[in-house]
Amino acid sequence: MRRRRPVPPSPLPQRRGIDPVRLRLPEEGRWETVRDHLVDRLPAVEPALIDAMLGGGEVWGTDGPVDPGAPYRPGAYLWFHRELPEEVPVPYAVEVLYRDDVLVVADKPHFLATTPRGRHVTETALARLRRDLGLPRLSPAHRLDRLTAGVVMFTVRPEHRAAYQGLFQDRRVRKEYEAVAPHDPGLELPRTVRSRIVKERGVIAAREVPGEPDSVSRVELTGHRGGLGRYRLVPLTGRTHQLRLHMSSLGVPILGDPVYPTVTDPAPDDFGRPLQLLARSLEFTDPITGRARRFTSRRTLSAWDSHREWAAGGGPRGADSAHPSG
Repeated sequence: MRRRRPVPPSPLPQRRGIDPVRLRLPEEGRWETVRDHLVDRLPAVEPALIDAMLGGGEVWGTDGPVDPGAPYRPGAYLWFHRELPEEVPVPYAVEVLYRDDVLVVADKPHFLATTPRGRHVTETALARLRRDLGLPRLSPAHRLDRLTAGVVMFTVRPEHRAAYQGLFQDRRVRKEYEAVAPHDPGLELPRTVRSRIVKERGVIAAREVPGEPDSVSRVELTGHRGGLGRYRLVPLTGRTHQLRLHMSSLGVPILGDPVYPTVTDPAPDDFGRPLQLLARSLEFTDPITGRARRFTSRRTLSAWDSHREWAAGGGPRGADSAHPSG
C-alpha cells in the first residue's frame, strides 16, 4: 500500500489569525492549466477574480507564486487567502485563564464563536487568541457554542491536539454548566434527562425524537428568587444544543435563548441579552502529564445578578461580566 506524501508547510503566513486555503490538485484530471482547474473547482468565484489572484501573485505553490499560465501538475499543492468579509465586532474580550507550552484555556464571552464557521471567521476566539498571543499554530481541543460563554481549551502545538481531543471524544472530561431559567416549583429536581436528539444540516434547531436515548443531562436547582432559578447542568454526552433543548423540554427554557422553544432572528449586532448559559468548569486527567486538572470560569450570569438590567439589554453594559470569583 503506497504511503501518502506528507503535506508540505504553507508558504503563506496567516492573515488576521486565519490560515490560507490549501488545495491539492487531483491525480487525474483533464485540465491543461492550474487556472482551468481553479475555475472548475471554485464555481462561486468569478473567473476574473481567479485571473486577478494569479496575476497578482496571490496563489502559491511550494516553489512560490504560481504563474497565470502554469501547467496543471497532478498532486501539487496550492495556497491562497480567501477574502475575509467584514464582520460585526463582538465587543467583549477573551480572558485567558491558563497558559503554558501545551495548553491555553480561555474564558470565552457570549456571542463569540470558538472557531471560524459560516459568517463568523475573524471574530472568533481562535483567531483572536492566535493574534493576541502570537500563537499561529493554536488549535481548539473542543468547541463551545457561539452563544454560550465560559471555559474552552486550545492546544499550542498540533502534535498535542489529538490527545486532548480524545479526552472529549471518549467522555473523560467532566463538564459543568450554570444556567438561569424560569423557576417552576412543580418541577421535581434534581433529575437526569435522557432523550434522542436529531440535528439536521441546515436546520438551526435540534429536536427530540422517539428512540434509544443518545443524550443525557443532569439538572439541579441551586437557588431561586423572583421567579427565576439558578441551575447546575452536567452533560454526560455532547449532542449539539443538548442542554438548551433539555431545559426547554422541561418547561424552563434558558433565558435569552433565540432557538428554544421558539426560533427568533436577532440582528447580528444585538448583544443586549446574552444566553444565560455558562460553561462553568472543565475537569480531567491531563493526558500528557497525568496531573488532575480543573479550570473554572470567572464570569457571572447577568440575569441572576440583576435581571432588570439584563432584560433591558443595551449592548456591552448589559453583557455578562468576567472578574475573579470569590
